[in-house]
Amino acid sequence: MAKTYDEINEKIRKKKAVVFTAEEIFDFVEEKGMSQAAKEVDVVTTGTFGAMCSSGAFLNFGHAKPRIRAQKVWLNDVEAYAGIAAVDCYIGATQTRDDAVTQQIPRTYAYGGAHVIEELVFGGSVHLRVESDGTDCYPNRLIEKDVFLESLSDAFLFCPRNAYQNYACAVNGSDKTIYTYMGALKPRWGSATYSGAGQLSPLMNDPYFKTIGVGTRIFLGGSVGYVVGPGTQHNGCPPRNDRGIPKTGAGTLAVTGNLKRMTGTWLRAARFRGYGVSLRVGLGIPIPILDEEILHYTLVRDKDILVPVIDFSHDYPYGTGRILQEVTMDQIRSRRIDVNGRRVPCYNFSDIKAARRVANILKEWIRDGSFLLGQPVELLPSE
Repeated sequence: MAKTYDEINEKIRKKKAVVFTAEEIFDFVEEKGMSQAAKEVDVVTTGTFGAMCSSGAFLNFGHAKPRIRAQKVWLNDVEAYAGIAAVDCYIGATQTRDDAVTQQIPRTYAYGGAHVIEELVFGGSVHLRVESDGTDCYPNRLIEKDVFLESLSDAFLFCPRNAYQNYACAVNGSDKTIYTYMGALKPRWGSATYSGAGQLSPLMNDPYFKTIGVGTRIFLGGSVGYVVGPGTQHNGCPPRNDRGIPKTGAGTLAVTGNLKRMTGTWLRAARFRGYGVSLRVGLGIPIPILDEEILHYTLVRDKDILVPVIDFSHDYPYGTGRILQEVTMDQIRSRRIDVNGRRVPCYNFSDIKAARRVANILKEWIRDGSFLLGQPVELLPSE
């Protein structure tokens, strides 16, 4: 008999919920059997921590006297988008400081929106500059001041595309080293890079989005966040293997949460040589075990996950869609894969140890009754 969200949440309130991480669940199912485990287990927690370029924050810096309607906004000389309302702006993680262009600062040393967000959540001050043409109702033309996260009227992390369900393993078939958001790739298939948490990854544990949708409560940046819908580039109907695991890039999430409650441990700026800036985001999703089918999907292992290998020197920038081969997440985790007959080193930009910590923190929140499940009002699109 299937469980309900209300039943599971009642057990959480009473601190009686049975919770395992996506790595711990294997042994319990082996011991109890699928049917009995589905009856006993209430939640399986997942986690990931990696660079998620499509991230940013909505900030409201409050009205000045006289009032101003922001037309141009900079935070520590990083331009934010101001075409929202009088004193609202959106700062994107990958936006770089103006001096990266005017002074030709190498991208290796670039400072960007991700650094601004990191400084705010660590409690540092950020210099705000706002410019306007001025109007009768908003006559002020310029304000400059230092702001802190707590001094902002509102601050919300809002990420249009996080937690990619599967991603490519990047290689380079050209005769020179290339610098990408997947890191530096050595020429002639000399190295490979990947980013993903494998069997801990949130969307790998619910590949058909049976429990994930608008309103799902999640771990985000060290605090509570929410899924607000499918992320940009979401693909609910990718080619899949016999376990239902996508064989290419597939589902994504749009997520949000109160930035003032987040921590710098789980929102960290990152620089990529020759590419620029990104934001490392800690994100975890609890999977409610409503029935045996959902439990089955949480038993995905690294060996079940097929990752497409793509030549980032040609096939990625020109969008050819060509896949050189497929490798398993198990092979990637071994740090060596075979590419075109060569045994090459492979690096995972996703921090597996941190992903494991996210899953465990979320497990403890649920066990101690402080984190209830959010039942989605609409599931993510899938086949």
